[in-house]
Formats: sequence, structure tokens, C-alpha cells
Amino acid sequence: MIAGNLRHLRVFLAVADTSSLTRAAEAARVTQPAVTQALAKLEALAGLPLFRRTPQGVFTTQAGGVLRARVDRALAMLDQGFAEMAPRLSLTATRAQLTALVAVVETQNFSLAARRLGVSQPTTHRAVTELEREAGRPLFQRTAHGVVAVRASATLALAVRLAFAELDQAAAELAELAGGEGGQIVVGAMPLSRAFVLPQALIRFRALRPRVPVRVLEGSYDELLTGLRRGEIDLLIGALRDPLPIADIRQERLFDDTLVLLAGAGHALLGRPVSLPALMAHPWAVPRQGTPSRAQFDAMFADAGLQPPQGLTETGSVILMREMLADRDHLACISRAQASGELARGLVHVLDFTVPGAARPIGLTLRQDWRPTPAQQALLSAIRAETGA
Repeated sequence: MIAGNLRHLRVFLAVADTSSLTRAAEAARVTQPAVTQALAKLEALAGLPLFRRTPQGVFTTQAGGVLRARVDRALAMLDQGFAEMAPRLSLTATRAQLTALVAVVETQNFSLAARRLGVSQPTTHRAVTELEREAGRPLFQRTAHGVVAVRASATLALAVRLAFAELDQAAAELAELAGGEGGQIVVGAMPLSRAFVLPQALIRFRALRPRVPVRVLEGSYDELLTGLRRGEIDLLIGALRDPLPIADIRQERLFDDTLVLLAGAGHALLGRPVSLPALMAHPWAVPRQGTPSRAQFDAMFADAGLQPPQGLTETGSVILMREMLADRDHLACISRAQASGELARGLVHVLDFTVPGAARPIGLTLRQDWRPTPAQQALLSAIRAETGA
């Protein structure tokens, strides 16, 4: 666990910056033996030498350079969070305390936080109390329903999540330098990508990286975006948003997609041009409220001065839509790309109707300052290659 001792990481960075154990000890306000001990523990964790010792000084190896870049970024994130809470925490806060803080911020309950961490409730409470004492201010407001983080605590908790994610990436890169594989890649997949882009991209990626674990998470856009911003998810793939919902993310367009109206075999509206009023008489399976697809579906009727159909089933599942269309009465509105597999196999059919509105951009959503590992970069390249981007 590279982030096991934050003090060791600050000592490591001091050595990398000064190329001297003596000057690093002075900068970090520890003894030179403590510097030597910290480096030895970090090199044991990394499984690689981090420095070359020469008569001119100590200099980072390739592995040391990788770790230095990640530690520099991680500590900068933490220090920004400490600055708002209490700058002295940069000298005193431990990983255990910060992990407890994050768990309590997320669960709003000391008992639930302790259960998540696998420790006792008094241990979690003590860790947070120690942080409060060092900060000289309360970190939470106690209410009848639990504890609510003050603004500075929530800011620090986000910084901690991102900093520890950065250090996890460092561990993955060091494992790769040592000839192995470390960490995992977490993809937030919106419905279209699960059916169209991601399967083939993962096959392409797996041929190059047969041992790297990949975890695919499903959920609403808001849920996945929260996970991305916390560092729990590495990348999102699906419909892009306009305007950008928040400034700390960036979007990359891969291709444009259109909406189509679908029916099952034998539906009365197949095989002839369809008018909007004719669509009103049928029950529908449509995307959920709040999605770009649903907004375009609703606008199709509103722009014509019509109320949208009343019998709506909201879903992001093309499988559920396909099964509902088998009744020869239901219709569905969905991305053409998302339904490409069902269309190719003749399981559903496109109505002779053009959904008005611009094509929807589909692409990647990433954290603004995210720096992918080589393995993560390989997956990004596979996704781009699959879409021709």
C-alpha cells in the first residue's frame, strides 16, 4: 500500500527534490536515519529501487520518477484540502484518520462508517476526533438523524479520495514496471456503450492486456458522474452533456448517434410512413427522465403542439424494450447504436419515421486533470479505435 504512510511520501518527495538525504531530512524535519528508513519501506512496497546512490547525490530511477510524479500530484490535492481545513494537518494527518473522515462523510454515521472500514465504532470516532483536535474546529454537525460534514470536511474528503486514487495509479504503474499487473480499471458505462462500443473495445483491449482486471459499473448518469469525480471510476462512456454539468470534467466526442422508433414484428405501423398522431395511440418504452434521449422524445411531440403519450414505461434496457415489443402493440424510442444488435438479428424493426432533432454526440467523460496509467491509456485507445475516433 503505497499510501500507507503519508509522512514517508513527503520524505520521499523531499529526497527526490533535493537529491540529498541530509537536505531532505532538514526539509522534512526528521533525522537522516528516519529518511533512510522511510525510503527502505517505500522501496520494499514498490518492489523496485526508487533511487540511484552516487557520489554526487541520490537520483530517482525510472520507478522513482513514476512514483514522484504521482506523489507530487496526490500531495498537492491533499494540501489543497488541508489549506481550507487547517494547514497543520499536512504534518499530522494519517491515512487512517483521513480514511475514517471519508467514510463518515459518505455514510453520515459513525457506526456505518466503522462497518464499512471493518473496524470498531470507537476506533472510527477516535480517528475523527483526533482530526478535529488537530484542525481546531468541528468537522461535522451533529443532528438527530446523524452527522453532516461541514463544507471544509466535504472538500477535504473529496481531495482524499482523489489523492488516494492517484496513489493507486502509482502502485499500478510500479507493478507494471516490475513485470506484473496492478490495480484495476473501472468504467462507468451508460446504456448505449454496453450494447455498442464497450464489448468490442474490451475484446480489443483484452488481446493486448490479458491480465488487467476491468470492472464495468452501470447506473444513471448522475450516479456515474459522482463516482468519476470521486476517483472511484476512471472513465465514463455514453451520451455527452451540453452544457457541461460541472467544470472539473472534460468530454471527448467519439461519434454521433440518432434516435429511432422501434416496433416488434407484425406491428400495424410497420411498412408504411407513420405520423405523430398515429404514435399517440400506442404504449411506449422510453428512456428515463433527465436523459438527452428522453428530452428529444418529449420535444418531438411538444414541438408539434401535442402531449407526449401517457402509457410510458421508463427504462434504459434494450433487452426489456425488445421483450415488450413482442406484444405487437408497444413501441420504443432508443438509440440506433444501442439497438444495433437487435436490429441486425431481426428481433426489432425501425418505423418509417425520422425523429427530429440533431444527432447526439457519444463519447468519453473524464476528470479534467486525470492522467491515465499505461493500461488505462490502452483501454482508451481501444475505445477510440473501435469508434474510429
